Amino acid sequence: MITITEQAESYLVDLLKKQENVLGVRIYINNPGTPRAETCIAYCREGDLQEDDLTHDYAGFKAWFDSRSMVFLEEAVVDFAQDKMGGQLTIKAPNAKMPRVNDDSPLEDRINYLLYNEVNPSLAAHGGEVSLVEITDDQFAVLRFGGGCQGCSAVSYTLKDGVEKTLLEQLPQLKGVRDLTDHSDRSNAFY
Repeated sequence: MITITEQAESYLVDLLKKQENVLGVRIYINNPGTPRAETCIAYCREGDLQEDDLTHDYAGFKAWFDSRSMVFLEEAVVDFAQDKMGGQLTIKAPNAKMPRVNDDSPLEDRINYLLYNEVNPSLAAHGGEVSLVEITDDQFAVLRFGGGCQGCSAVSYTLKDGVEKTLLEQLPQLKGVRDLTDHSDRSNAFY
């Protein structure tokens, strides 16, 4: 579970007292398991609650945690440090960008793990990258290429003989991959 220090709890209690129609705070991660991951604390109003949110009572307020974000919030710490400008609330979530992934992890997490640890380091040599957009109902990973891979004449080879082969070898439940990238923009293409 995430740690909220006493200083942060006190700050949040004071902050929440000044708000109307706020139930507490909601803590979640945008783009979890990717380099673009952002840990967020937001006011939680009635319409913000999700069915599978986890609830925790703190001294003076409630916090709701997005269930999908929980594995990424392991070892996270919310703290508050007083300074000349009043203070700053900080969130350190060491697993936000890449959690510990195992066979029980959601398929999305395992795909992201493979993309960012096995596929993208190879693509980076050509200034490229690939990211997961979604997993379809029929178990295809929809991907988007960027950097030197966008518009590259070798992208179909990279997609089938590189990315798809790597993913299917380690994630046999996938049926394949699809490319969502607009390759008509060749301005940064490697080839």
